[in-house]
Amino acid sequence: MKITKQATDELVLGELGGRLATIRLDRNLTQAQLATQAGVSKRTVERLEAAAVAMQLSGFIRVCRVLDVIERLDLLVPEPVPSPVAQLKMAGRKRQRASTAKPVAPSAKKWQSGDKQ
Repeated sequence: MKITKQATDELVLGELGGRLATIRLDRNLTQAQLATQAGVSKRTVERLEAAAVAMQLSGFIRVCRVLDVIERLDLLVPEPVPSPVAQLKMAGRKRQRASTAKPVAPSAKKWQSGDKQ
């Protein structure tokens, strides 16, 4: 969804929160990992993604609206566009969780020239 002047504050906050969550998942970060890296609490990340920070951000959005720069929020947090391959893998579903890295099995001795097969 494009952020426009006609969008309500709640709609703008919801859109930004959803975009942040999508970007976080695309980078395969959990909410806790993102919070640690950003130096904020996990609850702050949860509230941002759920658009539950209306009291703090709605004033900012109102000022942006009055200054006629509300549509520039699209540049601040652009709408993520999955690659065609990612779209095929997801088959229309929306990603909801970050996954943990799979452990790498220790490989056997690498084959070198001169080694017998």
